[in-house]
Amino acid sequence: MDIRQLRTFHRVAVLGSFTRAAAELNYAQSSVTAQIKSLEVSLGSDLFERVGGKVKLTPAGTRLLPYAGQMLSLADEARGAASPDAQPEGVLTIGTMESITSYRMPAVLEYFHHRYPRLQIALRPSLCAETLHSLRQGVFDAGFLMEAETQHSGVHSEVLGVEPLVVVAAPKHRLAGEVKVATDDLRLESVLAPEAGCAYRELFEAELNDGSGEPVPFLEFGNIEAIKRGVGAGLGVSLLPRMAVLDELAAGALVPLAWEIPFVLYTQLAWRKGAQLSRERQVFVEKVIDFLSREYQERQES
Repeated sequence: MDIRQLRTFHRVAVLGSFTRAAAELNYAQSSVTAQIKSLEVSLGSDLFERVGGKVKLTPAGTRLLPYAGQMLSLADEARGAASPDAQPEGVLTIGTMESITSYRMPAVLEYFHHRYPRLQIALRPSLCAETLHSLRQGVFDAGFLMEAETQHSGVHSEVLGVEPLVVVAAPKHRLAGEVKVATDDLRLESVLAPEAGCAYRELFEAELNDGSGEPVPFLEFGNIEAIKRGVGAGLGVSLLPRMAVLDELAAGALVPLAWEIPFVLYTQLAWRKGAQLSRERQVFVEKVIDFLSREYQERQES
């Protein structure tokens, strides 16, 4: 084994594709294939199999993945110690959800692009439970969480701020303009929601179904933009992070409903507990905490 082979293995495993790994690492695809084959020969085990045209880890590959993540982190740490004045470089894989990617990260990515041009931030869509698992396995270097809980087994998390939520509806909805909206009022509505596993969807669903009546119908939409369009068309109501609907609220395309939200979500940045942060991860963690914590504070005060 060598570090280059392990890094290539790690990227193929995370991306689930030889082609995408080659593009990210700036290798020819034949080079990626050759490196994986050489690693398999040295270990005496197949690491990947193709299932339905997709690349999937074998049991041996699954067992190797967390070790590869740890060894790569240690290699990055050693490189930073030997060259303390060198600029951060390489690829950081960050687990995140759609709302953070679309509405919080653009300014952060712009900063890293200009300040650390040799450091590539690869954002991977992931629900919170998947992010936590990938952090523990060493698949992600860091990850964003949006959860009511702030303590997670095997993971260190830093709270960036309380995530404001809002129930929105179309301007002509029957509840628009009401001084107060009760939970029983919302139980009569169709609810547009992201896929199961989203923390605010699950909390909202539990709140609405905490009664003796029929379960509230949740219409599962693929993404936040689709949800906003459906709500605007009068298909129902939705609970969303306020940051995702600021433009629509300002334009009057959607309106907030006066429902008092009985739970609190905290947006957090997390990484594997006990892992020594490489220079690259240290820079990312410090800058994101500073950048986004100030943003949450400013929004809370405004």
